[in-house]
Order: sequence, then C-alpha cells, then structure tokens
Amino acid sequence: MNTPEPINAGKRTRLPPGFLINPVHFLAAGFGAGCVPGMPGTAGTVIGVIIYYPLQGADFRAYLAIVTALVIAGIWICGKTAAALGVHDHSAIVWDEITGYLVTMFMAPAGWAWIIAGFILFRLFDILKPWPVSWADRQVKGGTGIMLDDIIAGIFGLVTLQITAYLL
Repeated sequence: MNTPEPINAGKRTRLPPGFLINPVHFLAAGFGAGCVPGMPGTAGTVIGVIIYYPLQGADFRAYLAIVTALVIAGIWICGKTAAALGVHDHSAIVWDEITGYLVTMFMAPAGWAWIIAGFILFRLFDILKPWPVSWADRQVKGGTGIMLDDIIAGIFGLVTLQITAYLL
C-alpha cells in the first residue's frame, strides 16, 4: 500500500528518490537546501547569503550582470524542475529564494549587519507576500511565476534596505 505524499500549503514536500542527481534539479533545490524540513525557503535564503558574501565588494555592474544571469537561468531551472515534479513551485525549489535575496542585496552596504538585515527583510516580504508579490505568486505560472514573486519580494527588500541605509 502506498502512503500519500505529504502536502504543505498545497505543495508536495517529498522528492522522488534520486531526484537531485539531475544537476538542474540540484540547482533548483539550492544545492539540497530545499530539502530542509519545515523551512526550505529560509534554508535557500541562507545559500543566497553564502553566494552573496564573496560578491558584496563587486562592482555594481558585475553584480547586476551576475544576478541577472542567475534570474534568467532560474526561470528555466525552476520551470524544468516544476514540470518534472508536476507541481508548480514545489517547496523544495528554492533557486527563487537565492536570487530574490541577491536582488535585495544589490548595492547594499558591506558588513554582517546589512547581510542579516537583508535576510530578514527578504524573508519578511517573501513570507507575507504583500501586493504585488501575492498577485505574482497566484497568477503567473511556470518558471517565470516561480521566480517573479521572489524577485518582487527582493525588490521590496532592496528598497527598504536602501532607505534604511540612507536614513542611518
């Protein structure tokens, strides 16, 4: 007898055996961070912090080019993985959290306090999903839809972080 796959907020949470052997799915799952029980999005954002750390001193044009490439690749990566799983925005897909965090950190001041502030702001906007984040999450499908709500959340985090830096 097969046991039903657990559902978390309408999304399947278990991956098929060997699924992460495929490099595309491994990337979509944030190098495995998306498999962390109960908080895959937060774990994916931690991977974003790890990727951001060596980039924080990069020229803004280079940083923007890298993040843009990761976002464009993410549309394809997330779309392929969602299609393979048969679930739109499966909870293990966290490439969108990685890139959303990197959007938040565009031109952020250097230092751990800003890294942590960006982490908190991005997660806050990603979890609360204020409009238009919620609209993108519900209305836009495929790889674009998976990425778009987190990019918008990242832009909200970016604006909030930049205003905070300006005021301080």
